[in-house]
Amino acid sequence: MSFASLTLPDVPWLAPLAEVIIIGAFVLLAVFFHKVIVPLLIRFTQWTPTDADTRVVIALRPPVTIAIVVVGIYLAIVVPRELNEPTRCLVNNATFVVAVALAAHALARVLSAVLGWYMEHVAPRTRSDVDERILPPMRRILVVLVYGMAVLLVLGHLHVNISPLLAGLGLGGLAVALAIQPTLANLFAGTYVMTEGAVSPGDFIELEGGVAGYVTEVSWRSTRIRTRNNNLVVVPNARLADTIITNYQLPDPVVNVVVNCGVSYDSDLEQVEQVCKEVMQQVVESSADAVQESLYYFGLDEFGDSNVNFWLMVQAKDRASTFALKSRLIQSLHGRFKQEGIVINYPVRTLQLPAEWKDAAYNGLTARTANDVNKQEQGQGPLP
Repeated sequence: MSFASLTLPDVPWLAPLAEVIIIGAFVLLAVFFHKVIVPLLIRFTQWTPTDADTRVVIALRPPVTIAIVVVGIYLAIVVPRELNEPTRCLVNNATFVVAVALAAHALARVLSAVLGWYMEHVAPRTRSDVDERILPPMRRILVVLVYGMAVLLVLGHLHVNISPLLAGLGLGGLAVALAIQPTLANLFAGTYVMTEGAVSPGDFIELEGGVAGYVTEVSWRSTRIRTRNNNLVVVPNARLADTIITNYQLPDPVVNVVVNCGVSYDSDLEQVEQVCKEVMQQVVESSADAVQESLYYFGLDEFGDSNVNFWLMVQAKDRASTFALKSRLIQSLHGRFKQEGIVINYPVRTLQLPAEWKDAAYNGLTARTANDVNKQEQGQGPLP
């Protein structure tokens, strides 16, 4: 409906005056919304447990304000004057493009605000930093997708055939994907590694190929490992996702320390067990590297070549503590065995010879000894 369809006096300045009044009214409405309505909404959202709704209101403030002004401009153009069909179609198309752009901008701002709130308030309280790594690029990708969908929607409304564009984008994307296939493989594998949570910076891991060390960084393309020799090993994520990984930090950083030992067959095994338990108790209670509330274990293992073998097990707080704890346990056990007279044999082998071999060796040795004694009595030299 326009002024031309109404019975009004033909006054030249009436349509411009109506345009100014409509635009002015919607500008005042936009200012009222921006200065009064939004602050009231923000004050109301402060009563909620989180500030996510406050961020959403603040994100919608600029696009909604601009949208009110755009509506006023559209009404000021369409209502006071009788527009011909081409002009009306042009105005409608322009308004649709602006409306889609404002809607896409508002949606992008809301998504960015919500994800920003999550990264600021929720992500730091999670056990892993996977969300902190994934959400920033995800936020950028979502914003690009929103604007891309808006562009396609506008082109479709303007009757632009987007099928060749989509086909070209598909072929171009396929060509790019084939060209950067290793990079994409590492990218998707990096997403898997970070979302799986099996490997995190600070963990000590060992790969199937023998590479072992502390994880210093898990990026989208590769994982960096600092070895025991303080060297940096860069492992592509595609290879890391396909290999067997031993993570010494999971399911918790506590590591079992096992010491293997053996005592002579002449030892009293009950005494050995009692001494070992006393040594373990003393080491655990006096060492800051041991888990104080953990249990310690002793077990006989096997009859060895020279000793009766057994094992001891205590728990260290983490892998770095295992070295000092194991050294102290061995030192204390060795010293206590000395005090108790418990022998740890060197490798010993006993040869069992047939009886006739023993008699022949004894007779030969006796004859040689008698011959040497006769020579010495005759002054022919000392005994060899």
